[in-house]
Amino acid sequence: MKDRDEERTFAALPPAHGRGFAQTWWGLAWLKALEDAALDSGQVKTGRRLARAGAVGAVSVRPGRVTAVVQDNDRTAHRADVLLQELSDEQWDRFLDMAVERAGHVAALLDRDMPPHLVEDAATAGIELLPGLGDLEAECDCDAWDHCGHTAALCYQMARLLDQDPFVLLLMRGRSEHVLLDELQERGSARRREPSEADHARVEGVDAAEAYAAGDILPSLPPVADLPGEPGPPPALDAETAPAPGLDPAALEFVAAAAAGDAYRLLREALTDGHGQQAVGQELSLAQDAVRLAAADPDRTVLQRLAEGSGRDAEALRLAVRAWRHGGAAALSVLEDTWAVEGEALARARDALESAWDEDERPRLVSADNRWTAVGIGGGGVQLRLGRDGRWWPYREERGRWAPAGPAGRDPATALAAAGGDPMNG
Repeated sequence: MKDRDEERTFAALPPAHGRGFAQTWWGLAWLKALEDAALDSGQVKTGRRLARAGAVGAVSVRPGRVTAVVQDNDRTAHRADVLLQELSDEQWDRFLDMAVERAGHVAALLDRDMPPHLVEDAATAGIELLPGLGDLEAECDCDAWDHCGHTAALCYQMARLLDQDPFVLLLMRGRSEHVLLDELQERGSARRREPSEADHARVEGVDAAEAYAAGDILPSLPPVADLPGEPGPPPALDAETAPAPGLDPAALEFVAAAAAGDAYRLLREALTDGHGQQAVGQELSLAQDAVRLAAADPDRTVLQRLAEGSGRDAEALRLAVRAWRHGGAAALSVLEDTWAVEGEALARARDALESAWDEDERPRLVSADNRWTAVGIGGGGVQLRLGRDGRWWPYREERGRWAPAGPAGRDPATALAAAGGDPMNG
């Protein structure tokens, strides 16, 4: 069902002094797509300054495009457009089928939330909801051929709108909220009317000896069964006899459930198109795998065993889990490892820090290895950490330890704001 006539217009938002533009992980992902692709970081900085000053007018959102009038410092008005490719009808069909199978996805969207597993499940089905590198195309009547300050300002304002309502992103991808909900309701009703497996006649089995003797005269094998909607439950280990010494049934059930979930995920990924061309991920160490398991929220006893087995105390494991949820093994490495920033990497880092703020807004940062600690912002306690891939990770001090404060970004100013270190608040 096409929805090309659907359009939503949002009134101009007030200036954003003293706050970051995105608070949600999907709003930060939107800004990351802008910051990673923009060829001129100066234009990104100009756009952030214009958006912060309230220079972006009413924002019009429709399938494939978002539009607003942005005023320069001299009050010259420019029409800015940012384009995002719509999903095809076939992609929407797959998304709707996936959403019908997972009622929690729809409930989360209705609560104006976009949980990571919704985006992950969609990506596994070949549907990219969030924009990636180069997906946000710019058009502006100032005749810039790449993102200019006007289109960058519009992107920063869009991050605020996405924070409030992730359905705005789905509208850009081609479906409005009411059309999506109508289609989901229709598919859900049709699925409830379908006969269950118990209604189908059972297929009788064939004795192995008879099958061997019959050779190729037997009918062909039935088609491979569809992948179920979720992994099956692990076997129950409750028994009348006491467990063997050293055996914890609850921990074993947790590991079995985690293994079933991993197997299901790997099978689902293996059945997607192009899986054979994907690079094989690096094998996790035992300490990393303990954090991955702890991120699945086991009970207190299992958490304690994972902490002891990975050489961490309870607080260190809690921080490691938080880092893992922000970025997996890469984020965990930034939490627990330091590295000396030298040569070309140091030059690029200094250039990024120099261009991220205006001269009168630039915070004072004290560096040690790959960590830059802010001095004098809201009482201090915020930090930027540089990953080996050039991304900046926000950190803040909590109970005497440095704690991850959000996902990584290419722009140090956005990362510092995510940590609560906006210099406009200082």
